[in-house]
Order: sequence, then structure tokens, then C-alpha cells
Amino acid sequence: MEELNELLQQRRAKVESYQADGINPFANDFVVTHNARQVLDAHAADDKQKLEEINLTYRIGGRIMACRDFGKAAFLQVQDGSGRVQIYVAKNQVGEEAFEQFKKFDIGDIIGVSGSPFRTKTDELSLRAAEIRILTKSLLPLPEKWHGLTDVETRYRQRYLDLIVNPEVREVFRKRSRIVSLIREYMLDSDYLEVETPMMHQIAGGATAKPFMTHHNTLKMDLFLRIAPELYLKRLVVGGFDRVFEINRNFRNEGISIQHNPEFTMMEFYQAYATYDDMMNFTEDLISHVANKVCGSMVIPYGEKEVDLTPPWDRLTLKESIVKYGSIEMTVLEDREKSFVYAQSLGLELDGGIGHGKLLAEIFDEVVEPKLWQPTFITEYPTEISPLSRKNDQNPDVVDRFELFIVGRELANAFSELNNPIDQKERFLQQLEEKAAGDEEAHEMDEDYIRALEYGLPPTAGEGIGIDRLVMLLTNSASIRDVILFPQLRPEIS
Repeated sequence: MEELNELLQQRRAKVESYQADGINPFANDFVVTHNARQVLDAHAADDKQKLEEINLTYRIGGRIMACRDFGKAAFLQVQDGSGRVQIYVAKNQVGEEAFEQFKKFDIGDIIGVSGSPFRTKTDELSLRAAEIRILTKSLLPLPEKWHGLTDVETRYRQRYLDLIVNPEVREVFRKRSRIVSLIREYMLDSDYLEVETPMMHQIAGGATAKPFMTHHNTLKMDLFLRIAPELYLKRLVVGGFDRVFEINRNFRNEGISIQHNPEFTMMEFYQAYATYDDMMNFTEDLISHVANKVCGSMVIPYGEKEVDLTPPWDRLTLKESIVKYGSIEMTVLEDREKSFVYAQSLGLELDGGIGHGKLLAEIFDEVVEPKLWQPTFITEYPTEISPLSRKNDQNPDVVDRFELFIVGRELANAFSELNNPIDQKERFLQQLEEKAAGDEEAHEMDEDYIRALEYGLPPTAGEGIGIDRLVMLLTNSASIRDVILFPQLRPEIS
């Protein structure tokens, strides 16, 4: 820390020196005409002779990332948002006064350069500086060259620094932007309407999760940051928008892990006159399309394994998956008491009064989920744990719902929507009983949503896809914090 303070003092002294010489070390009057990538691409095929014949001047701005000083000349590596380009600075080219100012530059300073392209003796395409100026004086040094910024906590907390020094991190977020753009483009091409629904809800609905609470002073009422946009999106289907989608944030007051951030991005979409089977087919097509565009292949690396996203994907019922991966007979799962004994044998600590549906879900989470590496749709979830889903016509104990699992984690959740207002109200009442019994994640009663259903929700299917987890998959990122620019962290200890 003492060394850092000393460097800070040295650089502040340089600011004062610039100002004493009439130079603004935080200037905003340099006109940039090109970026590094444009310069490199424009002359990638030009040899030394051709470049000598070209009379072109480029003006770029960027940050000094490296410097090799040879006394009366130097080579700089300058980085902007597009990449890096080498700059050759010579005293006889920029003039003695400018060169003296240049000698005060530090790694991390942001500069403006005007120059012409040429190739060095080692054939590296570079710019020969005719003008070089300080634009922003960096007061803090960048991480040391060979060790870089490797501390994970620092990388997440100081993402701006992470982005400066780790080009692979910038690439992850470029890919994230492209993934979201491709998804949006696919949805619009599929005749979906993009909408925005409220972020603050009077009732925390649309999912089983613990919400964050805030307060509106003028209305003198508590509000919840939304846990899901579902109930508002289905209101829009009631209103006549047959295909709607929203890509936006949800907020859930839950734990933080490599898979969970309290603030995360989801896409939810709803289609009238469709079933959850239609959603499965649509999801296969959407994700495989995006993967092929971003990764150039349907077979992609993740960790030390590969994932094959080529459709069709496996489809198993929840009970079938437990039988397959849990080495258990179906007859055991059909019986609540036998299921409970089996759960205990797995080491699960469960309340003795747990319902059969919740019990099966707990067993699934323990036995099956971590083993679903290749894309797999799990269907026929218990009605007990699916308060907004339509009951199956042949078996009312399960609903027409699926969850998509890839690399051992849930990526999407979808179902044929419950559009019977009588049944929906009964399910809400059951959820209220569970909330009264201590379940903080149970669904609240939403009378206005019931009223909307009473006007008539057409047969509809809907789905939510975790954008952060999809980006993790397509960028081979191990933690959700690697794909969120500013993940939630504990306060920094001074």
C-alpha cells in the first residue's frame, strides 16, 4: 500500500507538471477517426513497399499497455475498444517538445496519436507517430505485467480493471451482447412482440422465490422487486397479444453461488394456441441456432467435456429420470412412504410432512440434476410444485411442464399455462396455506390476475430461459459472475 501511495504521488506530480506547461492532462479535443482494428484490417495484406507508397494518416485514441524505450525512439502498444496496435514514436518525427512530454507518459495513460502505417523490421504493422498527446493521465498503475489481475475477488469488484488487462474477459462480454442480439432477432423473426413490464410489483408473483422489498413514499406502500414477469406477460396475452417476450432483470433474495446472483437476466415468452411440446421444439431450434452462430458448431467445449447441442434432445419424465439415474424401481416412486425412505437413504433431511410431489422434486435435485450433462428435457412435474401450470389431462397429479438441463444445471422452465381461473384460485389458496406454515417462497394470492383469467386466457404456453446461464454455456464460463459485468458482492473491507 505504501508503494502504491508513492506511485500515486508521482503521477499526481506529473499532472501538476503538465498543467504548469499549459497542457491539459484530461483533454477532450482530440478528434479520433479510426480504431486499432480498422487500421490493422485495412493494411493486413499490404507489404512494406506498398505502405511506403500510401499517403494515409490515421488518428486513434487508446491506452498505453506496454512501452519499449530506445532513448530517442520508443515502441508503444496502444489498446482501444477494438484491440491493440503498435505505435512507433521518434523524436525526429514528433518534435523535441512533444517528445519531452511523451517521456512523462506512463503505462495506463490514455493518449491520442496521429500517424501513418508502416511495417517494422520484424514485419509488424504499426503506426509511425507524427503527433502524440496525453488525453487522460492515469493516476493508478495497471497490474504488474507478468502476474496480471488474477485475484478473482478483485476482478469482479474492479471489473473496469479486469476488462483493461484481460482481453479474454472483454471477449466474453462481446459474446454475451451478440447472444442477446441473436435471441432478440430470432424472437422478432418468429413474430413475437417485445414488451416491457413492471419491475416493481404490489404482489411478488410469477415464481416461487423470496423477494426483495422496497417502499414508495408518495403512495405510502411497500413494493417488491419482481421475481418474474410471468403474470404481467400473461395479462398481455389475455389482452390480445398472442406472442410476447421480454428480456430483462429479475430479483430474488436468495443465496449467491457460481450459479446464482440475486439480480439476473431472463427471457420470458408466451405464445397463444401453443403447448409445452411446441415450446420444447422452439427451444431446441432457438438455442442450437444461437450456439451455431456464436460458436460455429453444435458441439462445444464446456470445462473438460463437450456438449452436443444437435437436435433432437433427450426427453424424460421426472420419474423416468430418477429411475434411470437413481437405480430405483418406478414402484418405489409411485408410493409416498417408500419414496420418503429412499430419500432418507440418500442423506436428505426432509420434514416428515412433506408432500409426495415436493419429495420427488428433492430426490430429482439430488440424484438426477448433476448428471444431466447433455441437453435433456425433464417433463411431468408434480402439480404440487407447479402452481401456475396446466394439469395434464390424463394424470392430474402432474402438469404439462418441462425444465431444460444442460451441463448439470437448469437452463429453462416452461409449461402449458393454467387458464382455468377456478383452478388457479384454488392453487393460490393452497400456496397461502403453505406460506402460513412457514414457506417464504410460496406464491401470494393475486386477485387481479384471477380477474384477468376470468376474462379468458387462450390456450397458451410460456417459458423462461436464463440468459446468464446460457451465456455461461456458450462462453465456457464456470461461474455466473464471469458473465455478469458487475456481480453482487459483499462490501469491500477497507
